[in-house]
Amino acid sequence: MTSLPSSVNVAIIGAGAAGLGAAHALHGSGLSMIVLEARDRIGGRAWTVQASPEVTFDVGCGWLHSADKNSFVDIAKQLGFEVNKDLPPWRERAFGNAFPQTERDDFMRAMDAFYERLWQAAQKGKDEPASLSLDPGNRWNPMIDAVSTYINGCELKDMSTLDWDAYEDSDLNWRVRRGYGALIAAYGAPCPVALGCNVTLIDHSGQRLRIETSQGTLTADKVIVTVPTNLIADEAIRFSPPLPAKVDAAAGLPLGVDDKVTLALDDAEAFPKEGNLRGATMRTEMGTYHIRPFGQPCIEGFFGGSFARGLEDAGDGAIAAHSIDEIAGFLGNDIRRKLKPLYESRWAHDPFARGSYSHALPGHAGDRAVLAAPVDGRLFFAGEATSPSFFTTAHGARDSGERAAKEVLAASGKP
Repeated sequence: MTSLPSSVNVAIIGAGAAGLGAAHALHGSGLSMIVLEARDRIGGRAWTVQASPEVTFDVGCGWLHSADKNSFVDIAKQLGFEVNKDLPPWRERAFGNAFPQTERDDFMRAMDAFYERLWQAAQKGKDEPASLSLDPGNRWNPMIDAVSTYINGCELKDMSTLDWDAYEDSDLNWRVRRGYGALIAAYGAPCPVALGCNVTLIDHSGQRLRIETSQGTLTADKVIVTVPTNLIADEAIRFSPPLPAKVDAAAGLPLGVDDKVTLALDDAEAFPKEGNLRGATMRTEMGTYHIRPFGQPCIEGFFGGSFARGLEDAGDGAIAAHSIDEIAGFLGNDIRRKLKPLYESRWAHDPFARGSYSHALPGHAGDRAVLAAPVDGRLFFAGEATSPSFFTTAHGARDSGERAAKEVLAASGKP
């Protein structure tokens, strides 16, 4: 941990993947820098915990999405983190009879047809709610909406069609056995980070930028802001003079909610490794479950959108309690005595995240570029929400930090 200097060339706000990506890109440039992080740990929305002696749990991001284009894959190799390339449990490997194969096939056909219509709508350049591409009256619509809550953190009515189309997904999804959060923490270990340092104001009225933090004030020539959009939109960090275009763009890119829970599973050997469990529940308010990830004795549950938000609002333990009820509904009441809550996320209630990852509201797909644009060669912006095609991901965040650092170097006359 680094103590707070009084003056630096570059201050980076936020030690998530974006801030760490920026710090790495500035290393060796000759510019002095500090990363200011409000939490008592680095990694931001990437965080691995040891939920029990047998279970490693990614509280935040867990999948190396678009793995063939994901910059963290090479970083994992360099840092000696084993990358797991097994297929995700999403489409296949159903466990139990809660969702029979004929029903699954019918659902997948309906979902693929929805995505085709959504793509067609995007080709027309209409930035409309993604829900308009649903087939009216289709019995699978509530579950298609549930899938959106897992992917986007929001229901389809709040999802921009053009933003959905801009996302680049190569359909390769890998994992890090020791945890994605652990990988990002290792990546950030060499960076100069001041922890427990909450930034409240960036004053850019003078010749140098003045940054007010919970640990005191410092000045900088340039600042890279990498905090989640909700903190900018809510003005948890204020700019003086104000930057209404940034606040408006951040408000058009709110953080959806995705939450996870891990439950210890007794008698785990009786269950398949890497199984998928969900029911044909015909409702948007549903969880999806991953049985024995990496063969660990646990079940992971995943919740999204307004349902996840409601479970968070119900208090600590509500996500785990609902998971156990839903799993018992699928597999019978006997399973209850085999399940024990270990750990759950509550990202909407995290004061320094206030959600999981960004989605553009309908009509706001262009806000990502607005948020990413530098201000008078001194204020720079990064974070997953500023990524043009890899938003919502840790590698999109990291790459955006690198991009912002290059903008800083160019503005500083550095090659």
